Amino acid sequence: MPQAYHFIAIGGSAMHNLALALHQQGHTVTGSDDEIYEPARTRLDDKGLLPTEMGWFPDRVHTGLDAVILGMHARLDNPELERARALGLTVFSYPEFIFEQSKQKQRVVIAGSHGKTTITSMILHVLKYHHRKFDYLVGAQLDGFDTMVGLTDDTSADAAPVIIIEGDEYASSPIDRRPKFLHYHPHMALISGLAWDHVTIYPTYDEYVDQFELLADQMPKSGVLIFDETDNMLDVIGAKERSDVQKVPYEAHPHVIRDGHTYLTTTTGGEIPLQVFGLHNMKNIAGAMAVCDRLGVTDEQFYEAIQTFKGATGRLETVALSGNRIVYHDFAHAPSKVEAATEAVKAQYPDKQVLACVELHASSILNSAFLAEYRHTLDKADVTAVYFNAHTLAVKRLEPISPADVLNAFDKPGLQVFTEIADLEAFIKQNQANTDIFLLMSSAVPRPGTFGGMDLTKFV
Repeated sequence: MPQAYHFIAIGGSAMHNLALALHQQGHTVTGSDDEIYEPARTRLDDKGLLPTEMGWFPDRVHTGLDAVILGMHARLDNPELERARALGLTVFSYPEFIFEQSKQKQRVVIAGSHGKTTITSMILHVLKYHHRKFDYLVGAQLDGFDTMVGLTDDTSADAAPVIIIEGDEYASSPIDRRPKFLHYHPHMALISGLAWDHVTIYPTYDEYVDQFELLADQMPKSGVLIFDETDNMLDVIGAKERSDVQKVPYEAHPHVIRDGHTYLTTTTGGEIPLQVFGLHNMKNIAGAMAVCDRLGVTDEQFYEAIQTFKGATGRLETVALSGNRIVYHDFAHAPSKVEAATEAVKAQYPDKQVLACVELHASSILNSAFLAEYRHTLDKADVTAVYFNAHTLAVKRLEPISPADVLNAFDKPGLQVFTEIADLEAFIKQNQANTDIFLLMSSAVPRPGTFGGMDLTKFV
């Protein structure tokens, strides 16, 4: 039965995708936001869902609505939220709404500090390759998928029996600071690895880890907990006794690197060529394979499908290629991700010169107390640089940091630190002739504003 939903902060990455998915189902969707960026702006406009005027308008919230969906970027004093509460309307956070829509489905949640988008993407790719029915929620736009959210009506003949959810530990909404993944109540959960992140939400490492232990403790009887056994903290969480919960540890899938290409080594199918690489991706593959196995996908079917997986958008993504010279961009901003990406590229191309550059941009990173977490994360690269914009610090009202603070934190001999994009660009051009592989890491997929709008394709 068609419903009427209003989105507060409809322009968010996840929010606008959910709005599109509900619109596609035939529901009435309205929304508001104070600012909407691309690609959300065009995608909403194409479906007639773009607000006619930016801002908050309490009269858009009325008793004819079945529910209001509240985005994380709205403030506590949002006038539309206040209006919804005054009218006694049902207000869902994004994860609460996803749970409501999937109560009759098998829920599979992929969590962890790193790798969750890629693991979720791998699972979706394999299931789609073999024409399985599934609903999904993933944190990146994927090839072959129109939206980042896919929902089917449980009452329809085409209802999917399972939903694959990328579950993050960010707060659920302005009025609910619990991690999103605690709202999904999974039957099967995978935790990919833990590294302190989101320091603005979780001031200590212990507080951060506690959220994942809560997720594991939440598993129902006959639930399945899949975890990276090479992660020391996850090994502790996984070893905890939980009544009637099946524990499935995994480690990196056996593989070999030859002439700049990575192959899975198997006992039955020989070597399986891949389009992704890096030790972290071999762990991601092993985790995805464990989930798919429990969804009825055989090893042979998994290996057949994974050969055509090109990676999630922005994750070690090739943005330019010419001859033997390659420019990669990676959504790597947290220390563990910077280290994993740098080590992956150098392992894939051990005989080539690698230039690695990190843009410090996210609020949770531009923090002098947190910078020490980056120590030695760039050690595997041959030439290194860090860029941050001092203006960003001022706009976000963050404590100032200096190039000296960054140098001390990374502790990498020869590291260059830049606060002006022109100086960074000159540095890269200076090293261009002797560099084979360029690895640019930032807190967003390539877009205007990443690395000051620098054209990443011109270094090949």
